[in-house]
Amino acid sequence: MHPSTVRLWSDKGILPVHRTQGGHRRYKRSEVALWVDTSRAAHQIEPEGIIQNAVKSVRLKIAEGRLEAEPWYQKLDEAARLQYRQSAHSMFQGLTRFLASNGQDAASEAYAIGYEYASRARHYDLSSTDAVRAFLFFRNILIDSVLKVYADANAHAGQAIELFHKMQEFTDQILTSLLDTYQALENSRR
Repeated sequence: MHPSTVRLWSDKGILPVHRTQGGHRRYKRSEVALWVDTSRAAHQIEPEGIIQNAVKSVRLKIAEGRLEAEPWYQKLDEAARLQYRQSAHSMFQGLTRFLASNGQDAASEAYAIGYEYASRARHYDLSSTDAVRAFLFFRNILIDSVLKVYADANAHAGQAIELFHKMQEFTDQILTSLLDTYQALENSRR
């Protein structure tokens, strides 16, 4: 690839790039590899594949320290942190199954994931607000990553919008379950 093409794509936001303080372009190998993989698949984008590529992007963002900066996450010990990362993994897997099954059995899957988030929060003495923040952190980073993968793949906007609405439908069910479960757990402690 010619360097001027790479610069042009970087300037247009097509290729992921980081700038140094001096304004020089720097590229992370993992981000370029993800971009290449998704660009090749631009003609036929399957939601399950998009989610898998987005999960890779989520891992990169978490590795960059965004998770450790969250106030609710700082309240947790290492065992609790591992549990929360596993809850996020459950949400990603549940979302993949939801998309693959066109929404069948979504209510029970969403309920189970919401219950998991709520019970973990109560177990580790997080408030309901912190429980919601934890869920929203993982949900929002996943949605951002999915939309970025679609944009990087130059996918049809209608496809991205449809997937976004499906993700929102499923994750809203999880959030409702989380809040209902948390409240029930609070009531049972009284």
